[in-house]
Parts: sequence; structure tokens; C-alpha cells
Amino acid sequence: MKIQVTYFAILREQAGTKEEEWECTGKTAGDAYEELKQNHSFTLHDHQVKVAINHQFKSMKTLIHEGDNLVFIPPVAGG
Repeated sequence: MKIQVTYFAILREQAGTKEEEWECTGKTAGDAYEELKQNHSFTLHDHQVKVAINHQFKSMKTLIHEGDNLVFIPPVAGG
């Protein structure tokens, strides 16, 4: 299924893009993250990242569907 993915901070740097369309073979947000992690060599594990699906924070165990928009948000520090 095709999903839209948006990245922030270190994930954007490691992916080399802010957003992309991804052909996902998994069923959950966590599955999608693992596929993307392998493809882009992300250094963060799924438990270190938050996910929003269609503008709502969700669990990595949430089922995803064709056309969903996933946003992966790493921990950030400000000052």
C-alpha cells in the first residue's frame, strides 16, 4: 500500500528528504518505520520515535491504510 511519510530533525537528515511516498508492505506504523529504517539506515529505534497518523498521535501498533499520512517525530531538545 502507498503511504505518505513526513520526517523531522535527524530522521529528515538521514532520509535526505522531508517527505516521500512509500510503498509499504507492513500492516502497522511500526512495520512501516522498520522498513523505512532499513532503507534509510535510521539510527533511532521505533520506541524512540513518535508517530502521527493523519494528524493524530498514535501507537506504533496502529494499523495503517492506503493513502495514510504518517509523520515520524524523533526526540527533540530545545533551549
